[in-house]
Amino acid sequence: MPKFTLDGKEIVFEPGETVMQAAWREGIEIPHYCWHPGLSVAANCRMCLVHVESGRQMAMPQLTFDEAKGEYVPSTKPKLQPACQLAAAEDMVVSSTNEEVKTAQASVQEFLLLNHPVDCPICDQAGECKLQDYYYEHQGTLKRKLTEPVHKPKGVRFGPTIVYDAERCIMCTRCIRVCDEVAKDHVLDMRERGNKNEIVLAPGRELDHRYTLMTEHVCPVGALTSSDFRFKARVWFLKSGEGVCTGCATGCNTHIDYDPRYGKVYRLRPRDNADVNQFWMCDDGMMTYTRHSTDRVLTPTRGRGDDRLPLGEREAIALAAEKLQGVQPSKLAVVLSAQHTTEDNLALAKLASALGAERLYLGALGGWEGDDILRSDDNNPNRAGATQAAGGTTLQPVRKLIEDVLGGEVQGVLALGWASAERLEELAPLTALDGFVSLTSHIGALPAAAEVVVPVADIFEIEGSFINEKGMAQAFRGVLSAPAEIEPAWKTIADLAQALGKDLGFTDLEGLRKGLSDAAEAAQ
Repeated sequence: MPKFTLDGKEIVFEPGETVMQAAWREGIEIPHYCWHPGLSVAANCRMCLVHVESGRQMAMPQLTFDEAKGEYVPSTKPKLQPACQLAAAEDMVVSSTNEEVKTAQASVQEFLLLNHPVDCPICDQAGECKLQDYYYEHQGTLKRKLTEPVHKPKGVRFGPTIVYDAERCIMCTRCIRVCDEVAKDHVLDMRERGNKNEIVLAPGRELDHRYTLMTEHVCPVGALTSSDFRFKARVWFLKSGEGVCTGCATGCNTHIDYDPRYGKVYRLRPRDNADVNQFWMCDDGMMTYTRHSTDRVLTPTRGRGDDRLPLGEREAIALAAEKLQGVQPSKLAVVLSAQHTTEDNLALAKLASALGAERLYLGALGGWEGDDILRSDDNNPNRAGATQAAGGTTLQPVRKLIEDVLGGEVQGVLALGWASAERLEELAPLTALDGFVSLTSHIGALPAAAEVVVPVADIFEIEGSFINEKGMAQAFRGVLSAPAEIEPAWKTIADLAQALGKDLGFTDLEGLRKGLSDAAEAAQ
């Protein structure tokens, strides 16, 4: 493999890579604003200038003051090159830290802050702003500009999700390139020149495609802000965990930003994974976090509609067991969930097998409009995992369950999750069943039709895994604590099995996961 030297360290590179790419892959950050690993090269911020010390030196003419002559005389200095555009070459020696480079970085940083409003106390980017970081790393001097800064439009609504502040913008053009290269929608562009530059919308348009939040995500300063996150939280109060998006079967990898003081998730951000989502997420996926605190089921209940009454947790498990014991195994339907983890579904499949129930169904959302960028046509994160947990048994849709209830073939239901493509009115035949038990984290049509509802933990509160549409199993851990007395679904299923006098063969999550390989082999 070819190598070059960067700041005294050997860097291996692939033919065709730039110095910036190779350094980034090695975990070395050369200061930059406009470069992004998932976008084309713009080379306009000039923050990544480096000095190529090997080979024939590029020189730039300059005037230097000659003390002996007492006048300026012609001279030269090293011509620095942008690392994002500079092709790596065998045995090249590059410096990103020598005095010439440091002077250039400080000058670029000072230039970018020349007309910046420095409104950090009210800026959402504060705490994760490259202008702030690089000021301390590469400048650290007071502003020398004494004249009035150039003023530009502030708080401009670009669309339903994004607000633009032109005074903070450094014209890195990342947002333009996201629209052009990721979303394939040229809705943003740049007008004017010099210190009058600003980002503008195409005439008659709004920023309203499906990847608008990516334009805010890639902004290295506070010029673009999300209407959803704007003024909601300070990033230094937030912790971050690794998750998997529940929006669709693509299974985009996420950073979950949450405040542990309040047990609240504030936003999702894409987590790099070259095999799944690269660097991106769609708007709907980034907003799935709002489900966590919306329409939660926190109390076990019995009854339906206005007659629904609260129960204690132990009381609910006992009542659920009593209802299920009154149903013949051949007439018991078990509904797995495409929204729940593979582990939850496997526990339920094991319980179905222990009870002798062979009628397996799948609760899933009805689908949405996919695209050829990231969005799968299936807006359920774990249809493949539920299918694998069933061990190769064909999972019938909920619509078939309704037909079987009407035909008298099903007299009892044990359902996991809130998701179904059917509305409550369509599930009306199920409301006549006395033996209908729902294990759910949220309100939905299936839980509303059930006689007994037992709450379980939400996705941000559990450890588990999904299998995406490519067949990749992706594990994640919870970042929040579940509400008092609420357990993960697999644990609640184990408790229900115990109340039914059945042994499912596991006592913890690791024991349950030992059965995943067996289920995968059976599904093949």
